[in-house]
Amino acid sequence: MTQKITVNMASESEISVQGHGVHTAYEELASALEARDDITLIRGGFGKKVTCDVYHLHTVGAHMWRKLFAKHTPKVVSAHVIPASFIGSVLLAEYWQSFAKWYLRTMYSKADKVLAVSKTVADVLVNELHISPEKVSVLYNTIDMSRYHTTPKDMAKARQNLGIANDTFVVVGIGQVQPRKRLDTFIAMAQALPNVQFYWVGGIPFKQLGAKVADMKRLMNSTPKNLTITDVIPHEKVREYLQSADVFCLPAEQENHPMCVLEAAGAGLPIVLRDIPEYDDTFADDALRCADDEAFIAAILQFQSSEEVRQKYRQNSAKIAQRFDSKSAAGTLKEMYKTLIDEQDAR
Repeated sequence: MTQKITVNMASESEISVQGHGVHTAYEELASALEARDDITLIRGGFGKKVTCDVYHLHTVGAHMWRKLFAKHTPKVVSAHVIPASFIGSVLLAEYWQSFAKWYLRTMYSKADKVLAVSKTVADVLVNELHISPEKVSVLYNTIDMSRYHTTPKDMAKARQNLGIANDTFVVVGIGQVQPRKRLDTFIAMAQALPNVQFYWVGGIPFKQLGAKVADMKRLMNSTPKNLTITDVIPHEKVREYLQSADVFCLPAEQENHPMCVLEAAGAGLPIVLRDIPEYDDTFADDALRCADDEAFIAAILQFQSSEEVRQKYRQNSAKIAQRFDSKSAAGTLKEMYKTLIDEQDAR
């Protein structure tokens, strides 16, 4: 019988704010590992060392210091955050970028392996934060795609639960309301397309610590009648909005490897994104990528008017879903853990 590997996996989102992609990524990966018979997973254990073979951390706040500085236990850190992630997300982030760089470099350098969630993140880790290239590997965020599979019956039920008519054309976006997510573009789309129903699933989970909170609240209060903003809601309800949709759209101008796009792919939705380089190695041409507000509006019109185009991008989303299913990621991690344990034993 294969000897089990005991992993302490932790994310400070468990004890703080949960309405964001890092928490979803942690939950998805933890669940995938728990489903394996060669892994014993211990969640949490904040502020203390845990008896285990490997630490795997998704955040690097103060509650993780004792794990990061522990000796004789291999440490893996998933790098969901780079300095640019704070700009347009957190209050006054542009004024403490130097500290953010120093802090992230210090914490990530304590890991034996740093898992970048995209090649763009890997480049920043090596070239900007100066993490040793030997420590850095790319492991894209993944989800259990089967949980999001949507049949016509599922769609009808979701719409009934949400009070959406069957003949309504629905566009859904997901994310915190913060400048970099570009809710203003989503609003421009709704204003230009009054016969389409738009839903933005999210709010301001970090409250007054969020970037430009007053401006974001003004945006939330200036939406047209065909746009609903849900605020932060339970994750199961998020899935219901995806199941009700005809198209998924995320106009964010900075992302690493967003979980909501993976969820939309699992639901089989055509995906519309901003054309940013972070997507070159992940979604590429399987999503319809737009440069400006006019292109986003034109994309939604194209999907609304053509079943053929919708079907093409549903097929593209199936390719995304196949690439980023969590079962394969759990297998990759198990082999990585074993290698790190063997290297530690050999020292």
